[in-house]
Formats: sequence, C-alpha cells, structure tokens
Amino acid sequence: MSYEPRLKKLYKEEITKKLQDRFNYSSPMEVPRLVKISINRGVGSATSDKKLIETSISELSSIAGQKAVATYSLVDVSNFKLRKGVAIGTRVTLRSDRMYEFLDRLVSISLPRTRDFKGVNNKFDGRGNYTMGIKEHIIFPEIDIDKVNNINGMDISFVTTANTDEEGYALLEAFGIPFKK
Repeated sequence: MSYEPRLKKLYKEEITKKLQDRFNYSSPMEVPRLVKISINRGVGSATSDKKLIETSISELSSIAGQKAVATYSLVDVSNFKLRKGVAIGTRVTLRSDRMYEFLDRLVSISLPRTRDFKGVNNKFDGRGNYTMGIKEHIIFPEIDIDKVNNINGMDISFVTTANTDEEGYALLEAFGIPFKK
C-alpha cells in the first residue's frame, strides 16, 4: 500500500462531492483543484551580503521539503544599489504530494503559531487564485529559532483551476485555510 497525503485523500473523498453539490457541476472533473503552491521570498539586503541568499535557500528548502532556487534581478536600479544578474530572492514551487503535505503543515501547525492570529485575508485575484503574506518565517516548526539571524517574511501563492473567486474561496476553505469572516 502506498502513502497518500491526508489532504489529497480528503479532496478525493469529500471536497469534490461537496463542491460539486454546491456549484451544481455536472461532472467531478469540473470541480476546481489545487494545481501548485508557489513560495517566494525577497531578500533585499542580499545585494550587500551574499550569504543571506544561501541562508534563505536553506531555510526555504527546509520549510518546503524541496530545494529552493535563487531569483536574480533583471534590471539595474541605482537607488537600491542593484545590478542586473544579482541574486535578490528565493523561490520554490510545490506540486502533487509535496504541495498537499506543505498545505497540511501550514494549516494545522504553522498558521496557529502566528502571533495574534485572527485569520488570513480573503482577497483573491479575480480568477480563483490566492496569495497570502507571512511576516515571520519562524512560525514553521522546521526553522530552529536559535540559528535565525534575520526574521524574514514570504509570499505563498495558491494556484487553482477555479474560474471565479467564489469557487477558489470555497476550495481553499474546504482545505482548512482559516479566512477572516
């Protein structure tokens, strides 16, 4: 017997039926699904200290469970002392089982650890996709707080096959993302 993530199993067994009834889809294939989760992190002070990018890559890799890569600037901006081709951030894209595992850890462990947490905003992009910001990366249990020099934030984007914000909201709420009421 092979392993299947808890949220993937929940999606197959319960969420598809619930959303199919709610939105009157004629086929289970019409039900929106989560395609990928993209985690991005800008490291603005990396222009002066190259080790910050390496630290950010290792932290983001441990959070996501998959190797993160550096992102590079495309233009020169003299006000920010930024040159073209300099590493200024990190990113990782999760799909399939790793995506569901990350979402499970995010919803059940990390978000409740956020200080003064009252839920996440429910602003979607108009096409059923959602992006949330996290101010402190130390809410993830994979990060050892004693070894952290800088507390950085990150953006987490959820890409769905939903056509409307209402469908995307219903999907992510069924996965357990705690939206503000």
